[in-house]
Amino acid sequence: MKYGMNLLLWTGELNDGLLPTLEKLKAMGFDGVEIPIFNLSLDYGAWGKRLDGLGFERTGVTVRTPEDNPISPDASVRKKGVEANKQMLDCCAAAGVQTVVGPYHSALGFFTGAGRTDDEWKWGIESMRATAEYAEKVGVMLGVEPLNRFEVYFLNSQSDAAEFCRQVDHPKCRMMYDTFHSNIEEKNVAKAIHDIKDMLCHVHISENDRSTPGKGNIRWKENFDALRSIGYDGWLVIEAFGLALPELAAATKIWRRMFESELQLAEQGLKFMKEQVALRA
Repeated sequence: MKYGMNLLLWTGELNDGLLPTLEKLKAMGFDGVEIPIFNLSLDYGAWGKRLDGLGFERTGVTVRTPEDNPISPDASVRKKGVEANKQMLDCCAAAGVQTVVGPYHSALGFFTGAGRTDDEWKWGIESMRATAEYAEKVGVMLGVEPLNRFEVYFLNSQSDAAEFCRQVDHPKCRMMYDTFHSNIEEKNVAKAIHDIKDMLCHVHISENDRSTPGKGNIRWKENFDALRSIGYDGWLVIEAFGLALPELAAATKIWRRMFESELQLAEQGLKFMKEQVALRA
């Protein structure tokens, strides 16, 4: 198993001020970091070298917006979505990102007032297949992320996301599992994990209140038991959110502080993950 920390707890963009934090995360024992890929103009090649120097592997996270929505009824907007995904993948390749996760299948926080349509499903498949073909060229794995109903309407359940990836039908298109979203959307967590085992490539460890893993109400035993039973042995990445970044706090609906410090959350979360895996070794 590999253990990572999502940097969105501190920032939405890599910057020099993050270097002391990165050094502390490495000293804690993290294998890698999950880097935000939102600003496509950063020098990700230089950041790849910096992270190499720290001994960090990396994964990435990104989103799409209404302006570049890959399932838009407007073909020109769908085209922008695919092009934005391709640019994002170039950034991932430059930074040495192994897998990029997130809801880049559709626009985050955008709703039509109804569930997805057959046309949106078809457009989504087409857009993601084009994205996957490019991901193969640059050597990056896609980890498509289903989110809860309050954040997206296109992919909410684990089984839908797995079926979506199966229909994309490309070796570079897989999906990720997030304990926070599944806690909202799934009636049976163990079954949900078993249903996606052929498509699973990445896992976010996220508490029900987005704070310190192991300190809330996520059904941790069910989650870790199921991951062990399907033989999952990939990345476990802490995804937590705080108040360090106002625009991200607003997007994730974080209105109050729920931990002493970001570094304490990371340290306690890493200890929790390793303890849970060791219990099932």
